[in-house]
Amino acid sequence: MHALTLHNSLTRRREVFAPINPQRVGLYVCGPTVYDRAHLGNARPVVVFDVLARLLRVLFPHVVYVRNITDVEDKINARAAELGVSIGEVTARTTAEFHADMAALGALPPDEEPRATDNIPQMIAIIEKLIANGNAYEAEGHVLFSVESDPHYGRLSGRSPEEMQAGARVEVAPFKRDPGDFVLWKPSPANPEGPELPGWDSPWGRGRPGWHIECSAMSWRYLGEDFDLHGGGSDLLFPHHENEMAQSCCAFPGSRFAHTWVHNGMLLVDGEKMSKSLGNFRTVRDVLALAPGEAVRFLLLRAHYRATLDFTDAALAEARRELDRFYRALARHAPAFAETPAEVPRPVMAALCDDLNTPAAIAALHVLADQAMAGDAEAAAGLHAAGRVLGLLQASPEAWFHGDEEDAGVAAAIAERIAARKARDFARADAIRAELLARGIALEDNASGTSWRRVESGAAS
Repeated sequence: MHALTLHNSLTRRREVFAPINPQRVGLYVCGPTVYDRAHLGNARPVVVFDVLARLLRVLFPHVVYVRNITDVEDKINARAAELGVSIGEVTARTTAEFHADMAALGALPPDEEPRATDNIPQMIAIIEKLIANGNAYEAEGHVLFSVESDPHYGRLSGRSPEEMQAGARVEVAPFKRDPGDFVLWKPSPANPEGPELPGWDSPWGRGRPGWHIECSAMSWRYLGEDFDLHGGGSDLLFPHHENEMAQSCCAFPGSRFAHTWVHNGMLLVDGEKMSKSLGNFRTVRDVLALAPGEAVRFLLLRAHYRATLDFTDAALAEARRELDRFYRALARHAPAFAETPAEVPRPVMAALCDDLNTPAAIAALHVLADQAMAGDAEAAAGLHAAGRVLGLLQASPEAWFHGDEEDAGVAAAIAERIAARKARDFARADAIRAELLARGIALEDNASGTSWRRVESGAAS
């Protein structure tokens, strides 16, 4: 078996991954704050950690992948007020949109997807431990973590106290003992002049949690005080992940919280940071209207996960052409290899086990495609198996090539239907099927998922 090495942000070096319990590997990844549609920057960590989870499942017998939903946060409150709808409406709709968009990118659902609002008792329990241990204090209805109480604060990000204070961008409230102290719990008073803020009863009055405590509570509930891997974008390294680690290690003295930290690099669009003011802000749904989700996923994997990725329309077109080539290689031998799944070829496994080196893995795919084009059926089977661990090449070649006709969003509609069925919104799922059938697209559900075929508009499937 290949040894997996990963760059550990905590130690700032690559290490051989040694799970706490090889029979049960735990992975926690910070999920979305559900107030708006997911953009390309949100999609990158989902795809990166989907590949890591797939790889871990090849290497170990049992993996528990946890990715949370943040459904209580001030941005959500502001969006609900802006739209004049309830907070529940915003979070329900945005969560469904997130699920649909990520499914269209080929991301498998996590094993556990806890919502912050379902874990308030766990948050209160950790805060009580922090107060009892002298790491947190109550002030004017707030509970704050005392950074001075943790001698190890800053070890994850490697920042000096001055850098941390400048980077935290926290409100320097008069009741804070130190400007870097961060909120664990804040009051949610009644608002007679407008919508009421979400709130829960607590020992400190009616209130709501700070952002950082949410992930500590959910990882604790599903993975324990110590677990193997924590992932997320490098933008979360400080302050979010620094604060998570501090409060968790202080609440549970002797624990290490996450043993290995994995962070993906940032995403640019046309060489610049994505911004609405620059006109280059791209949601996942925007891009799915231009290309199949698999092409978007492939482009996200063409760069190493720790490198900055530049997303351009030209690069997306090139990614689609590369996938065309792979599917042509598979078409020469399909469906012979589909009956008996092959093992992932050694060069692909070696690349992925080398700090998730997807560019090297893709280079190995091209070698396999060359061999398959020359008539090697075993190479075609290996290409298909390699695609499985990357979340690629699992459609039939026929479905891929008539995918040119689905640019209007068929893949996204199918993903939305899957999400609706998972949410038991069968009326919406049936409506999506009917809408597609009216456009001449019949859906067929089977054990391996949902496929589609062209029929005369309105014909029965």
